[in-house]
Amino acid sequence: MSNVTVGASQQRERAGVVTGRNGVRVARRGSERAKKALAFAGMGVIIIYCLAPFYWMLVSSLRRPSDLFDGSPIPTPFSAQNYSDSFSPANHFSRALVNSVFVAGTVTILVLLIGTFTAYALARLDFTGKNFILGIIIAISMFPGIALVIPLLKLFTDIHWINTYQALILPSMSFALPLAVWNLTAFFRQMPAELEQAAMVDGCTQGQAFRKVIIPLAAPGVFTTAIITFVAAWNEFIIALTMTNKPSFRTATVAVSLFTGTTGRDIPYGSQMAAGVILTVPLVIMVLLFQRRIVAGLTSGGVK
Repeated sequence: MSNVTVGASQQRERAGVVTGRNGVRVARRGSERAKKALAFAGMGVIIIYCLAPFYWMLVSSLRRPSDLFDGSPIPTPFSAQNYSDSFSPANHFSRALVNSVFVAGTVTILVLLIGTFTAYALARLDFTGKNFILGIIIAISMFPGIALVIPLLKLFTDIHWINTYQALILPSMSFALPLAVWNLTAFFRQMPAELEQAAMVDGCTQGQAFRKVIIPLAAPGVFTTAIITFVAAWNEFIIALTMTNKPSFRTATVAVSLFTGTTGRDIPYGSQMAAGVILTVPLVIMVLLFQRRIVAGLTSGGVK
């Protein structure tokens, strides 16, 4: 009888242990699900916060001019009148788009050419004061653009550069080049020097090793730098506004701020919203298409 009692108690203890373990597992699963739900909720809030202004800009651009201040989340009826108004000859928006593409493209190409060689030299060569030079480069990138407007305006006025493309390109380069050099230097540093040495053993010169081996491997970092530089030059406003007073040299961001309404005195919110969509959508599509390369370029320079 005592053996039966002991066996029964042991079974109850085992059952209690199993039940306790199952309870712990269920609690852990519930905690993990709660954490995942909280993480998804947080990401949802951030996504809504980031996309809400663009959504409202898109919705406002599709309203009729007479319905611009309608608060409905979906325009009824849809209208493309604002898009046609934004391209009216009085706004010079078409020429401004061409200017923006030219200026941003030129800035990107020049920054990549100069920044790539500079960053490679800083990453591979050992010389006195290299860290000091890198510190100066990153310090320059912290200068606020507004602080340089008046000196640049005085300088460009004296040398007759107002209403010229170089007055738009060179200041944008001065802001984008330090960051490009810093990013590419970190990227080249994590690439082993044995790559060039192996190429030179196979008969390549230093320049050929750089062109045929290093540049293809550095494509993610270079591509990421190009995207960041192009977006910064595309969105630049204060320099373009200050250095141009003729429609033939204005960039798109400046042209949008100077849109005129039907009477010349009203503020054309609808056409400005439409122009904002036109300026934003190509950048969004470009980033979405190349997001993997951008992430790879941003993260690859941070590990060894």
